[in-house]
Amino acid sequence: MTLSPTGFLRIGESDLEYRMLGPAPEDAPTIVMLHEGLGSAAQWGDFPQALQAATSAGVFVYSRAGYGASSPVKLPRPLDYMHREALEVLPKLLDQIGFRHGLLLGHSDGASIAAIYAGGVADHRLNGLALIAPHFVVEDVSVASIAEIKKTYENTGLRERLARWHTDVDNAFYGWNGAWLDPKFRAWDISGYLAYIRVPIALIQGEDDQYGTIRQVEIAQEECYCPVEVTLIKGAGHSPHREAPGQTLHAISEFSTALLQPEGSHGRAA
Repeated sequence: MTLSPTGFLRIGESDLEYRMLGPAPEDAPTIVMLHEGLGSAAQWGDFPQALQAATSAGVFVYSRAGYGASSPVKLPRPLDYMHREALEVLPKLLDQIGFRHGLLLGHSDGASIAAIYAGGVADHRLNGLALIAPHFVVEDVSVASIAEIKKTYENTGLRERLARWHTDVDNAFYGWNGAWLDPKFRAWDISGYLAYIRVPIALIQGEDDQYGTIRQVEIAQEECYCPVEVTLIKGAGHSPHREAPGQTLHAISEFSTALLQPEGSHGRAA
């Protein structure tokens, strides 16, 4: 299909909003960006534009169902919602946009989805993963921070601020928050997918991340057989692309440029 600069893709029963920056997938490598658990296409700010300029790759940004201007989802979300996004939705999306080769760049939930996809789908088109603040297991600090943000959402102006980014802000917030605070979600663990990833990984972690500890980095280093490049960013929390955009952009663009060579010959999965 020919992608317009902005629009919607029909995936299953959902309409997903998207933006396409730079060259189309048939003309150049593509970096597909997967947002955080409270994110959307627009919430990346100007980071996609900066990444496109730094790499000359195409950059595809979209909002998953339940976020941004995409279709809402039925609540409560199933506790395997990230597996469903990775193994059911993402393959269809990549095929529909004509993805030929490139990277997945994910933040938080989006990084976890990217990891599940790379470990669960044998996709020869994938050259690498850039993971910002990924979750591979559930930590106490994650649950505590997510419980706290629920109070903030319900008792301060956070709901109104988030409504700027989401057509149905309650659908976005409670879909994410409700799943993570379900006691059964404590057993969620995707570390088993890491051993099956066959492309290099760039892992970017803020040293002051309030939603995860250095343990997430250690799990990747312990479980992965593929190369793992780690960038720890001092003074940054859960969103280093917003809190330290220059350092984050440098790490990702250097990693991406090294992999996205003509013909996609470097870092491609066997």
